[in-house]
Amino acid sequence: MMVRGSCRAQVTHAVVVIFLEFFAWGLLTTPMLTVLRETFPQHTFLMNGLVQGVKGFLSFLSAPLIGALSDIWGRKSFLLMTVFFTCAPIPFMRLSPWLYFALISVSGVFSVTFSVIFAYVADITEEDERSTAYGLVSATFAASLVTSPAIGTFLSAKYGDSLVVLVATVIAVVDIAFVFFIVPESLPNKSRLSSWGLPISWKQADPFASLRRVGKDTTVLLICVTVFLSYLPEAGQYSSFFLYLKQVIEFSLEAIAAFIAMVGILSIIAQTLLLGVLMRTIGNKNTVLLGLGFQLLQLAWYGFGSEPWMMWAAGTVAAMSSITFPAVSALVSHSASPDQQGVAQGMITGIRGLCNGLGPALYGFIFFLFNVELSELPPAEGRPSTMESVIPGPPFLFGACAVLFALLVAVFIPTQRHLEDGGETPKSTGTSPPHAQNGIFLTTPTSDTEDIEPLLQDSIM
Repeated sequence: MMVRGSCRAQVTHAVVVIFLEFFAWGLLTTPMLTVLRETFPQHTFLMNGLVQGVKGFLSFLSAPLIGALSDIWGRKSFLLMTVFFTCAPIPFMRLSPWLYFALISVSGVFSVTFSVIFAYVADITEEDERSTAYGLVSATFAASLVTSPAIGTFLSAKYGDSLVVLVATVIAVVDIAFVFFIVPESLPNKSRLSSWGLPISWKQADPFASLRRVGKDTTVLLICVTVFLSYLPEAGQYSSFFLYLKQVIEFSLEAIAAFIAMVGILSIIAQTLLLGVLMRTIGNKNTVLLGLGFQLLQLAWYGFGSEPWMMWAAGTVAAMSSITFPAVSALVSHSASPDQQGVAQGMITGIRGLCNGLGPALYGFIFFLFNVELSELPPAEGRPSTMESVIPGPPFLFGACAVLFALLVAVFIPTQRHLEDGGETPKSTGTSPPHAQNGIFLTTPTSDTEDIEPLLQDSIM
């Protein structure tokens, strides 16, 4: 089902914001590797994991607060803030590499663009069209990677890294200006005005309160565990895979750019055409399970593969696995009330932020443990090569095991949430009367003395 015309323009705005932000960062794929080696000549990969770890942990801490504030004060201001601070480190890549990495670390406080974007999309779409819109937004991320690494590699080889950084900076400025001047507010005025008097408690800002809330609701717990186990290896893979292809599989820079483009194009097809068909035919939960199955096969192939053709084949499977996250986001959105979309998406983004911190460090440690050197320095004389001494990609096999557990957890996610007593309104204390949304009963706390409420009501009241 296509997004209706009344919402199409605003969904397009969200797509443009995501495309420009990640296109700018995609251009920096080659310069980033160069700056990492120059700034951290020793233990390059582990230092990269440390920088990304700090950024991810800060994202985990800040995501619930930003999500809750956007539920009350609107999406546009927080979208502008997240885009600005996410792109702020770009010009410092050549000006001051140390400051660049420091800014990347602290930018994690605001690196929750996807959280705000998904809440933005939830504001402007109906439930029956939301999964399609989420797929379009996620496909835009893939589309931004179709050409940007190749363009960045070409410009870097011909004109140097400084020009690439300049182009990326200009694109980032255009993105910020687009949000400021073009993107409209998505949250209705009446919703924001009626919420101005509501206080923001520390329970809403505390990410660990979100974790406690997760533990009180079976469905949310299962979804969050699935996200954690599936995104942890994905985050680690993103931080190391280009170096892995170049050093271990011996891809050229041109081959790496072509590989990224292929995966990006197939991901667009999967998230725009295939995702909609799957959601309508096999349902939301089964779509998540299918995506996890593709991811499991992809990581196992990466782990055991030692030839370039195996990487190309596994990349095709990786593109098909890209349907998982938009399907999970749609599942969360369908289960949350309209005034809790920011909190719900912020919680998922916070878990992804935590994975963005843990994943790179974990992959770096496993590569180090198995003596896989991800640097461009030739092996020391007399030292056996990686391919002769160990499994080609041990971290990817660890990731496959994590995704296997995620698949087993996802099997138990309820396909439909409903009251067992045939729909009678449950009695509750300290909460307003529950309201139904597509058969999902939710409550809103009305007293600060109430214990931390589940974000979604459990299926057994």
